[in-house]
Amino acid sequence: MAENKLYDAAVKGDIRSLLDLLKEDPLILDRVSFTCSNKTPLHIATICQHTAFVQEIAQRNPLLAAELDSHQSSSLHIASAKGYAEIVKAIVSAAPDMCLARDFHGRNPLHLAAINGQVMVFNELIKTSSLVVQEKADRGQTVLHLCVKHKQLQVMEIILRVINDYEFFNAKNDDGDTILHLAVQTKHFETVQYLIGNTGIDGNAKNANDYTALDILELTPTDLRNTGNYVIYLWRDSIMVLAILTATIAFQAGVTPPGGVWQDNATDNSHKAGEAVMAHIHPKAYRSFCRLFMWSLVVIMWSTVTSTVITYALSIAVVRPQKHRKQLIYTIGIGLTVWSSIMEVWLLNRWPQKRGITMWKPRRFRDLAEVNN
Repeated sequence: MAENKLYDAAVKGDIRSLLDLLKEDPLILDRVSFTCSNKTPLHIATICQHTAFVQEIAQRNPLLAAELDSHQSSSLHIASAKGYAEIVKAIVSAAPDMCLARDFHGRNPLHLAAINGQVMVFNELIKTSSLVVQEKADRGQTVLHLCVKHKQLQVMEIILRVINDYEFFNAKNDDGDTILHLAVQTKHFETVQYLIGNTGIDGNAKNANDYTALDILELTPTDLRNTGNYVIYLWRDSIMVLAILTATIAFQAGVTPPGGVWQDNATDNSHKAGEAVMAHIHPKAYRSFCRLFMWSLVVIMWSTVTSTVITYALSIAVVRPQKHRKQLIYTIGIGLTVWSSIMEVWLLNRWPQKRGITMWKPRRFRDLAEVNN
């Protein structure tokens, strides 16, 4: 039969036999698309990676690209999973809507490319349809969940560069797990470290069992938790608690100095209510305390503001398009240089002042000194 000869030609990738069959029966491809019960010649040629044969069939009969086999897989699903980029181009050109087709497990061709780490195919499918990347597979899994589950960090990095959407990379599957939950569950700490350091992933998000990713990590066996990655992850949450505690102590030291404050006014006007007791009883020690406290506060505040600005700047730089990033980095560099220069001038001016040497005064104070003289 002619159909059998067509399948033989697909297995061999024999384009000459295909053209001869089409001369004898111009409708053979149309008839096969309606009569096949499983894989079409396009499926077979794709499996065998006969690129030229696939291009010929897809161009002559695009309807074959929409045909599904018994597993609900199209030829595009097969090409995407195997990484046949040229075949993917040919099929997508003939039937672009097949990018959204789902197989038996609810996965589209892009999902399969991500699962198998087929970067070239993945890039080709994203160019064809940017919406396909946000489609979910079975059990509410996004393409990011699939990347984490199958440890395809490179593909995940591409996705996060293309799509800067907080809700997308914090999306949950049907179990309430974010990709951070899943990375911890699968013990893929390289992904955990990447997500914490390069994305705005919500580390406090809870799954259906009311667990955060850190809760899951702490429930893992001891030998898995005693790793550098575990310490890094745990430190990120602990450092915020430490910072709040330090700020609280510093504030209390300022408003409640050692020895407390006077509760009433002295009859001889030697002190007033609210003034530090230590300032009157131990004046030298109090001056040293204040000097140390104020210098520490200045250094801490300078470090905090500088760190916050750098963190904010880096966050903006990460999400900014590559073509605009150079200008942003240049601006950030100027800002940090000016800020550091101001602090350096202030510190250099304060040190000589302690020794009675004035390096610089604002103009209005210089004018006032000249009038007094």
